[in-house]
Amino acid sequence: MKHFITLAFVFSFATAQAQLASPNKDGLTYGHVHLNVTNIEAHTAIWQEHFNGELVQHGPLTGIKLPNMVILFTERTPTMRSQDTLMDHFGVKVRDIDSFIERWEASGLEMGRVFTGAEGQTNAYVTLPDGVYVELQEDQSLHQEITGYHIHFYSQESEALLQWYSDLLGSEIKPRGSISTTTNVPGINLSFSNSRDPRLPTEGTAIDHIGFEVQNLEAFCRQLEERGIQFDMPYREIPAIGLAIAFITDPQGVRIEFTEGLMDY
Repeated sequence: MKHFITLAFVFSFATAQAQLASPNKDGLTYGHVHLNVTNIEAHTAIWQEHFNGELVQHGPLTGIKLPNMVILFTERTPTMRSQDTLMDHFGVKVRDIDSFIERWEASGLEMGRVFTGAEGQTNAYVTLPDGVYVELQEDQSLHQEITGYHIHFYSQESEALLQWYSDLLGSEIKPRGSISTTTNVPGINLSFSNSRDPRLPTEGTAIDHIGFEVQNLEAFCRQLEERGIQFDMPYREIPAIGLAIAFITDPQGVRIEFTEGLMDY
């Protein structure tokens, strides 16, 4: 009995660590990134082996859970890599970046540059199959080995886009290290940088869209409609995947999904 209790505790603790952050006073937290990939099985294997991701399956929907973030997949060849779009990359924190890089390179996966990041820590870029660009940032104080951390927009009008997200989400513009153009919602930082070249919309690309989880999503969508936000897909419930969803697109072309139910994945 003692062994059973111990194992049950360890399992429940590990599961609890791969959860979304607690919602703010408006019932909103960061939810997910949704990738278009040519081979879901190959991607989930990488996220499990290298990022300690937990595989989840809800009906036809496959995902990977990390602390503060879910990664969802559609099996479809992306039209372009994420670095050609407004949604350049997303980032995770890792407790031991040297060990991560050693395992990554030993697997023959694509490694980018290693550098000192905006917060004075060791950072690195890695590229997953299909042109999914991910930033690593070392944080030796982490309780977990890896956790979701930020998403990074690149735009020729980055400050205008930052202001739009701050207004949409009711979030404060606040620096992240040396990057002054950022804002936070529970679980994630949204960073905005200038791009010299035009960036393209995200739909159909490697990072198809980003998502926010919302309590009482139907009421939230009504509030957005009252503020003049146009929906690409209005609120609807999808029992097959256990979610209520709605879609909008930001003023520059990043697709955004709002969900209710992802917290239970």
